[in-house]
Amino acid sequence: MNDRYILLATAVLVAFFFVGGLLDILGHFLSKMFLFVGFLGIVIYVIIIKAQEDTEEQ
Repeated sequence: MNDRYILLATAVLVAFFFVGGLLDILGHFLSKMFLFVGFLGIVIYVIIIKAQEDTEEQ
């Protein structure tokens, strides 16, 4: 599995969370939606990749 994309997406999400906390913008609807969609996208990507790996092993 190529973890480069997952690590990059996670790093961007963590950086946004850190900067958003410093600038006190985490209470805004758009920043909450960005964090939620980013997290959901990472989780879905990991599930899809793991499912593909499981089918290749069989």
